Amino acid sequence: MSDGTLRVDIDGATATLILDNPAMRNAVTEAMWQQFEAVLEHLDANDAVKVLVVRGAGTHFSAGADISAVQRILHDPATGHNDGGDITIAEEALARFRKPTIAAIDGYCVGGGWQIAGACDIRLASENATFGITPARIGIVYPLSGIRRLVQLVGPATAKYLLFSGDFINAADGVRLGLATKMLGIATFWEDVAAFANHLGRRSQFSIQSQKDLINTISGGAPEAALAERNAYWQREMAAAEDPRIGIAAFLAKEAPQFSWLRPSAQPAAGADEPDWSSGPGPDSHLP
Repeated sequence: MSDGTLRVDIDGATATLILDNPAMRNAVTEAMWQQFEAVLEHLDANDAVKVLVVRGAGTHFSAGADISAVQRILHDPATGHNDGGDITIAEEALARFRKPTIAAIDGYCVGGGWQIAGACDIRLASENATFGITPARIGIVYPLSGIRRLVQLVGPATAKYLLFSGDFINAADGVRLGLATKMLGIATFWEDVAAFANHLGRRSQFSIQSQKDLINTISGGAPEAALAERNAYWQREMAAAEDPRIGIAAFLAKEAPQFSWLRPSAQPAAGADEPDWSSGPGPDSHLP
């Protein structure tokens, strides 16, 4: 059986992270879950990359975690990873990725595949998308990280319906229930996803990344004091950034702004309440 892989393609300012295991409808194997952190660290360090699209190879997003190894993936006694194990580690790495992320969902987006999509900032679904959150079909406890994110996105009543039933739902119902942000026509789906990613790449990355961080802080239930500190950090960054001056000047001149901000100017002290933007290894255009 193939272990599958994560593959990265870069086109301009957009990186595409591809779940590449088409023989298994892009089921995510143990080896694939374990690649997420390193791949995302490379993409974080590459300042040419401004937007990340996550998709499956071929005609499906992902059929979920590899069922043949799911117990080991969820609870790995060798590493001490429990309550989601490698799945939760990968999901959280994607959720805290500082750049904007788009899940491009075609075909099946099921189980652990939904955790990947749910960890992205925006979910664009084709008319052919099918969603399912299916632990009740195989008698397992869905990882707490996935349950928490599901409740945040769709509310407790809908989360219970999806988790208790394990039923598959179509793209239109996925949008209605909050699993997807928007449904797009299949004929131009990939062109529309690319156009939207390029659209985000032209916006101020300072505005996007600071507001992503603040939204995540709010939705994570941080106390008001911690939220105020995080906001104060970004206000200081805004005072030093060129993007506000570039944007205002372009608006007054009726020109398209050419924003220049890429990352915070200073590293917060370790252990501080402000975000830690420590970067990983150098950039790469194709990762194993």
